[in-house]
Amino acid sequence: MKNKRRFAMVSVAVIVVALLLEAGILKYVNDANAYRLSKVLLDRVVTVLNKNDQSEEELIESLKDDYIVRAKAVSYIVDAKPQVENDAEELQKIAKLMSVDEIHLFDETGCITSGSVPKYFGYSFDSGTQMSYFKPMLTDKSLTMCQDVTPNTSEGKAMMYAITWNEAGTMMVQVGLKPQRLLDELKQNEISTVVSDMPVYKGMELYVADADTELVKGPQIVTK
Repeated sequence: MKNKRRFAMVSVAVIVVALLLEAGILKYVNDANAYRLSKVLLDRVVTVLNKNDQSEEELIESLKDDYIVRAKAVSYIVDAKPQVENDAEELQKIAKLMSVDEIHLFDETGCITSGSVPKYFGYSFDSGTQMSYFKPMLTDKSLTMCQDVTPNTSEGKAMMYAITWNEAGTMMVQVGLKPQRLLDELKQNEISTVVSDMPVYKGMELYVADADTELVKGPQIVTK
């Protein structure tokens, strides 16, 4: 009887030890899998963010080149048809033809004297930070410039402006566009969007910290 009891106790002990070993092994395997999965996710986030930064830069440069070409084209049209220089309606037609939102004509002092948006007449390179960006144009008539997406001085609208001197060097021609394609791309590439689109398992949380602003974006918590 005693032997049977001893055997039963030993059996129970063996089973308990086996269960503990199994639990320990499973925990080790799960921890290792979680670490590998976390590393894969983090590497993917870094890769996606870096790729997005590169694509944004390439898109911005491409748009700037395009907008400068449009500014030069408008300048050529105005030079060829000087009668439209002070005709807002004709300049609006040219703006539509060139697929730009605004046309502004500046005199040699950097003041808007004409264009497709009459309410902007009188604004100058001294009217605010956004417009003062183009002051280097006043000292170099061979220069062309295009600004990054910036709220404009008059209404605070997100715009991109490109500017060039006309052939005679008597006025500057500027075009303004709302770069919807770029704005859509920037929104899609926001850290919060990247984080929310990243697939994770239930209970996992994904954070991304901006080293420059020290802001933390996230988390994405899966509850289903």
